[in-house]
Amino acid sequence: MSALNKFKNIKPKVVTQPAQLVNLGSLPAREGLSPLVIKPVENSVDLVAWTKNNTAMLEEQLLWHGAILFRGFKIASPLVFEEFASTLCEDLYSENGEHPREEISGNVYTPVFYPPEKKLLWHNENSFNATWPVKIWFYCGRPADRGGETPIADSRLIYQQIEPAIVEEFERKNVMYVRNYGTGLGLNWQTVFRTTEKRDIEAYCRREHIEFEWKDNDRLKTFQIRPAVLTHPQTGEKVWWNQATHWHTSCLDPDVRASLFELFAEDDLPRCCYLGDGSPIADDVMAHICSIYERNELSFPWQQGDIIMLDNMLMAHARNPFKGSRKLYVAMGGMMSLNDL
Repeated sequence: MSALNKFKNIKPKVVTQPAQLVNLGSLPAREGLSPLVIKPVENSVDLVAWTKNNTAMLEEQLLWHGAILFRGFKIASPLVFEEFASTLCEDLYSENGEHPREEISGNVYTPVFYPPEKKLLWHNENSFNATWPVKIWFYCGRPADRGGETPIADSRLIYQQIEPAIVEEFERKNVMYVRNYGTGLGLNWQTVFRTTEKRDIEAYCRREHIEFEWKDNDRLKTFQIRPAVLTHPQTGEKVWWNQATHWHTSCLDPDVRASLFELFAEDDLPRCCYLGDGSPIADDVMAHICSIYERNELSFPWQQGDIIMLDNMLMAHARNPFKGSRKLYVAMGGMMSLNDL
C-alpha cells in the first residue's frame, strides 16, 4: 500500500471536550482532501486559549488537510494574530531578506509587494532555498473590494498529475536557480542578504551550497541547484517542491518578458531557472505545469478576521489580482532544511 493510501486510511480522531466550543466543516474541493474550516460556536470563544488546549488535534488535522481556515473568531489586531501563531509554533521566523515587507510586529509582516492588477503565481514559500518554513499563516485584516483571494493548491496532487516524463526529468535533474543582483531590477544583494559585507555573503553562499560570482559595477551572480520534488517527512508523501513558476520567463506576461530580453542578455536576466544540469526548461513544459496548478487551485473570498494556516510543504499558495484596499498579514515558522530530510 502506498504512503498516500496509508495516510488516507487514517481516521481523524474524535474531537475532545474543549473542541466542542467550535464547529468543524470544510471548503469544497475539486479533487482530493478539502481544507478544514473551524468556526466558533459563539462569539465569546477565545481562539488563542482554545488553540492552546487543542494543539495536538490541529497538528494532526493540518497533516491530513494541508490547510485549516479559522473563521468567525474575534482577532482584534495583528498582535493577537501573532499570539495565535506562536501557540502553534515557538520559532516564528522573521529574518527573510528575500521579501522585505512592512514589519507589523516582531514576527508579523505584510505580504511581499506585487502589482495588484497581476496574479502572483503558485509557490511554496522559500522552496528555492535550502531552508524554508514548514508552517505559514495568513490573517485578513481587511478584504479587498474585489478579488485578492489567496488560492491554494495541494502539492501532492500537483506532483501526481504532472506528466510522468516531466516529473521524472525534474526529479532526476533538480532545478537550477540563477540570479543577478545589481541589475536595477529586483532586490539588490545588500537587501536580500541583509549585509553590506561581501565576505559575509561569500560565507553564507558556501554554507548554503550556492555558487557565486562577483561582476563589475558591484554586481553579484548566484547559482543554486535545489530539489524539484521532496518527500514530506511526516506523511511520507511526495510533493512538487520548486519555484519554476516564479523564475521561468515564460510565466511572465508576454510584454514583460519581451521587455526583459530587450534590456538583458539571457546570462544577465535578474532571475531565471533551468534544469539542474543547465539545460533549458521548455515553455510548453511550464505551460503544462501551470495548467495543473490551475486545475487544482482552490480559492475562497476573504472575510475580515479570517486566518488560514498552511503546511508549506503540502500546500502551495498564490494571490489573485484585486481592486481596493487590502490588508493581509503573514507569519511563518517551524524552519526546516534539506539537511533535516
